Amino acid sequence: MAKEKISSIGAWAFLIGVILALVVGLFGTNMNAPIQNAAVALLVIAGILVGLLNVSGKETYSFLLASLALVIISFTGTNILGGLGDFGRILSNLLTYLLVLFVPTTIVVALKSVFVIAKD
Repeated sequence: MAKEKISSIGAWAFLIGVILALVVGLFGTNMNAPIQNAAVALLVIAGILVGLLNVSGKETYSFLLASLALVIISFTGTNILGGLGDFGRILSNLLTYLLVLFVPTTIVVALKSVFVIAKD
């Protein structure tokens, strides 16, 4: 029962994080700085929770591979899309805030993986 509740918290953190990243990515340029900073802090916290609670030992390799691809493509995509006018800037913002969510998640999962490897 407790494991299901922890997994549920991680799932909600992921869902809320993705929705928040999309909302802030769409409207971030029209938000004042304190709200935008709070959204970034919430995305980082959600990313850490997802990394701690959602990714188990069996899923680690697949998750790290997928998140590495996502982080690399999002980073390069923000540079490319930023120069394509207003629509490109919106897409660039979306990718940036998804990065804010996924980079902490990837770091946490990678650290967990390193500790497991070092322990063996």
